[in-house]
Amino acid sequence: MPTSLRSAFGALLGASSLMAFTPAAAHGPASAAHLRTPRIVHAALRDTVDLLIAGGTVVDGTGSPERVADVGVRGDRIVFVGDAAAAHVVAARRIDARGLFVAPGFIDPHTHTGGDLSSPERHGNVPYLMQGVTTVVVGNDGGGPVEIAQTFDRWERQGIGTNAALYVGFGTVRERVLGMSSAAPTPAQLDSMRALVDRAMREGALGLSTGLFYPPQSFAATEEVIVLAKVAARYGGIYDSHLRDESSYNVGLVGAVAEALRIGRAAHLPVHIAHIKALGVDVWGKSDTVIAMIQEARRAGLEVTADQYPYTASGTSFSASLLPRWAVEGGHDSLAARIADPVQHARLVADMRENLRRRGGAASLLVTKAHDSTLVGKTLADIATARHLEPVEAALAVIAAGGASVASFNMNEQDIDRFMRARFVMTGSDGSEGMPRKYGTYPRKLREYVFTKHVLTLPEMVHKSSALVAAALHLRGRGTLAPRYYADVVVFDSTITDRATYESPEVLSTGVRYVLVNGKLAVDAGRVTGVLAGRGLRRGGAGDAERAAGR
Repeated sequence: MPTSLRSAFGALLGASSLMAFTPAAAHGPASAAHLRTPRIVHAALRDTVDLLIAGGTVVDGTGSPERVADVGVRGDRIVFVGDAAAAHVVAARRIDARGLFVAPGFIDPHTHTGGDLSSPERHGNVPYLMQGVTTVVVGNDGGGPVEIAQTFDRWERQGIGTNAALYVGFGTVRERVLGMSSAAPTPAQLDSMRALVDRAMREGALGLSTGLFYPPQSFAATEEVIVLAKVAARYGGIYDSHLRDESSYNVGLVGAVAEALRIGRAAHLPVHIAHIKALGVDVWGKSDTVIAMIQEARRAGLEVTADQYPYTASGTSFSASLLPRWAVEGGHDSLAARIADPVQHARLVADMRENLRRRGGAASLLVTKAHDSTLVGKTLADIATARHLEPVEAALAVIAAGGASVASFNMNEQDIDRFMRARFVMTGSDGSEGMPRKYGTYPRKLREYVFTKHVLTLPEMVHKSSALVAAALHLRGRGTLAPRYYADVVVFDSTITDRATYESPEVLSTGVRYVLVNGKLAVDAGRVTGVLAGRGLRRGGAGDAERAAGR
């Protein structure tokens, strides 16, 4: 083609062109190292797009203002964002999105849905799809599996409804080597722990997760965590932590944040603070201090992020919230012996009373799941009154009979709002059984904090639920509505809202009209299709390209 004609043809295409990709682009979106140069082809000169989402208000994930535009999908990729009519784009199927919002599928950095994904009955991950979530991360709080490749292989064989990534859990690793012992590991034991983390990272774990508040992780010194975090760092991994203290139980909230930052600096890897909060009356108002600490660390060059759920109650248990750490060393049998011993029982009750004070009293703990199902929906105060016991004795009786999960109402809105506005804080559900967060986090944040209270703008909320998460977790090709990115898309209306409550936590949200996972419709006109289009996302994208789990 003559140069002049070629130039004229290029000018004719302009912004109205489609981008066609070779298979080498499969790991998407970033650089020439991952992509061949795309061929620019006019839509009228080649086949149609598979799906056109037309006329919606596009909120692209970057934080840019919303705009009306069309989104074209071919295969598992977005190939067009713009004016489809002007570009002569035609589609095999067209979704009329006028009056609807079109955004990147939300990415949840902290969930407890690993069991669902591995379940033959629940692997569709419907509670998350109906919130517009297309990617979840599991293995948080130090509870992640050691057998990373085995888990990914299972998901691929049976199919999963959303994409999913995995952390290797420090708690799992430590318990496998040391059990519930509070002892420091010997050099040989530490080598065994290193080897487990190393294998998990080679198999595609995102990084190392910890839950230093929980035994046996709470028995570990900071230096022990640093040693294992250095293994994750060698592979470009992330350090994800449920802090050692979110209240005033041991080192305090500020001290626990300082510890997490110290681990990141010493091990030379990014730090992600799970479900950031100021938990309990002793630390209310400390959000400003914590934000300032993290901002200072970021200015000094440490990559630090956090996630947050939009609720005033945390999810925990009577055991985790009330029992002192010394009482649980050695496991259930050792705890039972301490409860039965009069001297240790008196010490235990005294410590539990102080922990209950930190939590805001017996009325602040609401049972959401219990071995004794008659307790669900009752507060510890209710149980104590019914049994004619003081609250800590009532809690001990419940623990001895099998325990209970609780919603602990121990945060205030001022701290929640401050954390939510911080640039480094993203959305996360910490979704687990018995808590409404698993079913309602993202619609609730939109309804309550964007449309009602205006704590965030819509572009800010979407950014904190998509592109910011993808960047922090190094998930290539996800989190943004743009050509070359995977077609993970949510289309929702202005009525979007959560319906799950603490009393009825398993109620699906409403307002999500369409959800695409890797280009396939998982939710179509508000109905779950049953398509299992999710993929296991290994660290760095290894194994993701063209590894569709769709069935």
